[in-house]
Amino acid sequence: STTCDGALGSQSSDQAYVTLLYGDEFLLGVRVLGKSIRDTQSTKDRVVLVSDGVSHYAKKLLKADGWLVEHISLLANPNQVRPKRFWGVYTKLKIFNMTQYKKVVYLDADTIVVKSIEDLFKCGKFCANLKHSEKLNSGVMVVEPSEKVFNDMMSKVKTLHSYTGGDQGFLNSYYTGFANAHVFEPDLSPDTLHSRPVPEMERLSTLYNADVGLYMLANKWMVDEEQLHVIHYTLGPLKPWDWWTSWLLKPVDVWQNVRVQLEDSLPGTGGGRNPNDELLVKFLFVLPLFVLLFCYYRTFLQTRSMCGHIRHLYYKFRSGGAIAYSAVSSATINSNQQFSNSAQSKVPVFLGGISIFVCFMAAVVSLALALSVVPRQVMPWTGMLLMYEWTFTIFFLLFGCYLHLIYKWGKLVGNQVGSSSSRPGTLDYDSGKGHQRHLSCDVATWYYGVGMAFLAIAAPSLPCVFGITALFLSSSGNIE
Repeated sequence: STTCDGALGSQSSDQAYVTLLYGDEFLLGVRVLGKSIRDTQSTKDRVVLVSDGVSHYAKKLLKADGWLVEHISLLANPNQVRPKRFWGVYTKLKIFNMTQYKKVVYLDADTIVVKSIEDLFKCGKFCANLKHSEKLNSGVMVVEPSEKVFNDMMSKVKTLHSYTGGDQGFLNSYYTGFANAHVFEPDLSPDTLHSRPVPEMERLSTLYNADVGLYMLANKWMVDEEQLHVIHYTLGPLKPWDWWTSWLLKPVDVWQNVRVQLEDSLPGTGGGRNPNDELLVKFLFVLPLFVLLFCYYRTFLQTRSMCGHIRHLYYKFRSGGAIAYSAVSSATINSNQQFSNSAQSKVPVFLGGISIFVCFMAAVVSLALALSVVPRQVMPWTGMLLMYEWTFTIFFLLFGCYLHLIYKWGKLVGNQVGSSSSRPGTLDYDSGKGHQRHLSCDVATWYYGVGMAFLAIAAPSLPCVFGITALFLSSSGNIE
């Protein structure tokens, strides 16, 4: 069967907004899209075509949001050379067979409606936006369903070339001459619309499919932002529901503003929340704290009692940062100086370079692991805080292990030097045998830590401080 296999809900109009959902990854996008359409006071049906990859919970949530959920079988992609993710994208062609509706407006799940698009139902039999290189974009389309057209498409699926390896390339080959089609004029009078023949093809302006990728290149919209009707988040790794995208692209703020207004259609789903992610976020916030406390316990409190540790901190505070110990004889000082010189001669010259390399690799691994641990669809600030917390924790553990190995190695070398020394008794450090610890090292460490923390916080804020909202700026700063 080429029609939809089943539906949850009942049809209430002969025109509809339609989107596709292949799996739960784009579920939040569909929810926000539906909310944005509903905010325009539209009374048209909102239909989501779902495949087998969509969970029962997702279907239930979409129905609670007001979507008509229709199950469909996937159309296999006939192209051998194509991106792996394009396996089932030809399923989009099934909207041409939704003959229960006179006209449908198709919107990708990564689009959002910012102003009413009801006038799109006045468009001809097929309407889409013309992008660069005179190629149409299938993310926003107006279709007059026809079984004849659909069957014709199915007969040509294996023969027509697709430059993308997906549905968009096929549609460009199917609708030859689309670049020469007239531009859709929504302000035409009803008399003019009814008196003229229905156009086979019409081109939609950028207002109905504003590409965030082009905004990113120019650092501005090519049209008046106040006149935009649909924003399309076309960049693959920068979808609006990924928490890090909000820190890179200003137009994502529009999407996030709609997201936070999502109703609690099912328990725990208000504001675009996911009940499973909420539990995971709480766990991720707490776990590093327990890990750091455990490490602190292992490092400091196993070697002395709690009271002794508190007493040590108290005396350090009273003494102004220096803890005085018993006097040290000149012989002991000379012996310690000899040991220091002997041990220093054993330190390899390449240790500094290795430490820098290990530090750099620990930072890279920490960032990568933290990024993989934090749920992608949490709120931007939640994602940022979790990212910082987990990056610090993982770096602390990795570089701490390296320093521990260096300490063990140094202790081993020191023992070897001490075994050949005439005064081995001076090799083992004893806090009760005369030594004075100065606060200068601790202050430097604190300054360094505070400075690094400031840089870590300030770095993500630099684009906002300098007003940069694009990764690639044009030389002139404007696109005509």
